[in-house]
Amino acid sequence: MMTKAIGLFLLLAMCIQLIRPLDLPGLRRRGDCWKIAAAAFVIWTLVLLLRP
Repeated sequence: MMTKAIGLFLLLAMCIQLIRPLDLPGLRRRGDCWKIAAAAFVIWTLVLLLRP
């Protein structure tokens, strides 16, 4: 259940970034939406590798 909630949160953040940039360091342009997806992929991969 938590993984679905986190996925939905990240999807919402990417959609908001496309509509109106979040103005965080590194996320100042609309085209920076891919950075959120890349960070989510890296975190997801680390969790899968570290999970017993």
